[in-house]
Amino acid sequence: MLKNVTFALMDAPSAAAENIRLYRYAFALAIFTIFYNILEGLISTYLGQRDESLTLLGFGLDSFIEAVSGLGIAHLVWRIHYVPAVSFDRFERTALRITGWSFYALAVILIVTGAYHLYQGRRPESTFWGVVIAAVSILCMWALVKAKEHIGNKLHSDAIRADAQCNRVCIYMSLILLVSSAVYEATGFAYTDVLGSWGLAWFSYKEGKECFVKITRGIGCACHD
Repeated sequence: MLKNVTFALMDAPSAAAENIRLYRYAFALAIFTIFYNILEGLISTYLGQRDESLTLLGFGLDSFIEAVSGLGIAHLVWRIHYVPAVSFDRFERTALRITGWSFYALAVILIVTGAYHLYQGRRPESTFWGVVIAAVSILCMWALVKAKEHIGNKLHSDAIRADAQCNRVCIYMSLILLVSSAVYEATGFAYTDVLGSWGLAWFSYKEGKECFVKITRGIGCACHD
């Protein structure tokens, strides 16, 4: 009995050190996600505007919104390490509101602009870079999902697991960009780019809705597949 207690006391510091390491890793992943989304947004919006690809442009704007969301996630990971409260704090709620309304605005912009392009018969000059960016994004987001799920399970953190699910939704949006860009590049079908942008609009609406659900329910609410 005394021997078991002694071993438990010896393991306590190592367990605490491991938790600190995992939280630092989770915070580093959150920071990486922010900067990745900013870089992806800059490249995607520039190339989308240049090539007149509405889907790629919308994907880039979505990346900027995800970067704002990432600020809230980074703050959340830092906070729950020191103050493991059940609900979001004021900074995180503000970030979620800004993110939610931004997703709603993006959905409206993509729907209206897509309808205008459809009416005008406009089509992209090229969607090659959409294929490239989508492929890179799928690989990066998949790696982030696996890493965040691993850490979330180790720490038994619903917040970190929820962040992983949000990155999984980003994979779905990347797949829309990949399919619409590849189909247009291969066939030149005029409506592919507009349909792709409307697919992004649907996911933008869903993500916006999830932001406000999170505010109501707290950190246990994850982005849904």
